[in-house]
Amino acid sequence: MATRKEPNHRLREAISNARWTYEALANAVRRVGAENGETLLTNKSAVAHWINGAQPAGQVGQYVAEALSRRSGRRVTLAELGFATPEESFAVSRDPVEAVANLGRADVEHRTFLAVAAFTTAGVAMPLFYDPEPISRLMRARTGRARVGAEEVEVIRQITAVFSAADERLGGGHGLTTVTAYLADTAAPMLNGRFPDESARRRAFGAVAELAYLAGWKHHDLGQEGAAQHYYQVGYQLAVEADPHGHAGWMMRALAHQALSLKQPHHCVALIENALARSVSRVDGKTEALLHITHARAFAATRDKPAAAKALLAAENALTRDGDPQAGFSLVSGPVAGTVASHTARTLTDLGDHAGTEQQHCAALVRWDAERYKRVHALTYADLGDSLAAQARADEAVATWGRALDLMDGMTSDRTRKAISSIRPCLATYRKRGVPGAADLELRARQALA
Repeated sequence: MATRKEPNHRLREAISNARWTYEALANAVRRVGAENGETLLTNKSAVAHWINGAQPAGQVGQYVAEALSRRSGRRVTLAELGFATPEESFAVSRDPVEAVANLGRADVEHRTFLAVAAFTTAGVAMPLFYDPEPISRLMRARTGRARVGAEEVEVIRQITAVFSAADERLGGGHGLTTVTAYLADTAAPMLNGRFPDESARRRAFGAVAELAYLAGWKHHDLGQEGAAQHYYQVGYQLAVEADPHGHAGWMMRALAHQALSLKQPHHCVALIENALARSVSRVDGKTEALLHITHARAFAATRDKPAAAKALLAAENALTRDGDPQAGFSLVSGPVAGTVASHTARTLTDLGDHAGTEQQHCAALVRWDAERYKRVHALTYADLGDSLAAQARADEAVATWGRALDLMDGMTSDRTRKAISSIRPCLATYRKRGVPGAADLELRARQALA
């Protein structure tokens, strides 16, 4: 055990509030350990050591938190017990309910810590090694006092829908604190409640997983990639409880999508192949198409052109399949035909097919509502301008980039800023060559970034 310099007053207070003796807590911890296949020798002396500043070994801290949660009828976190610092609480906990609450509170109370959290390529592969059984047993053993039904779950979904729509129009920075505060203080605690049946439990976990995805997406749009990855990871853990096939596969896609956006394709092919293995024949054609198109992007990023072409064809075939309505968790991607066209364009960009890229970007633009999906249009026009520039069509590129800047005005989005930054070197070259409109657009780009 590592020993802290100071006594753990938080743990002492939690035990006192639970009206337990040290021996009673030790007995409860041993019971929780036994449920998880561990034979512990925890006794009142061990509890006294923790009070004096020692840290529990292995998973014992989680068992202490679980025992006190059951005693108090609410979720008690490691941070509340003095077993984790704010920085440590950012990492995905063994318990996804605690982890998502920690992340939400970090966004509200310790934003600077979370904003600089690091994206890791190893973190992309987390779902490939995740074992849900132990924590699922712990969560199912809880006996929360609050009853959670269809009405509470529907409110979570409505709030998610409202802020998703606002995100597309105003950027990831709009409403982030509100979303994460609601996630930590209201949505996550619901998962510790009592459900009328298994179906209700799954719907609740699915709704909170979708809200966690939104929080991750907003951080991704702000360029805070470590924070986004943490939310995607915990969203995956929650999705496993809701639907270990389609919804879990969708969250694996989110982790791969982020990594591909950052030009970090490590683990992405394996991740999407796992997602497809879980999801094919269990999800609708549109959701399956979105998985196949991410598979294509992963192959293109690793320069496997034949495999990328095969995955593109699979996406087109899935898109034309009639049948079940689209899964709710994948509706956030917007019109699927537009998304598939957009990601086909990105795949072709990686393969060096700029004419094909242009064609697919144009197809995407006509499939997205310009008002509802303003940011998508802005970024698509920026990418379309890039493909025109790559074909030496300078006048058209300048005009297209100008439309992108028009749409980006007023957005709080790091992705739009990066898009503007990326065109400036080319605009400088065009200005020197006397391309009409290049000088004015270069000035606008500089002012937009000021």
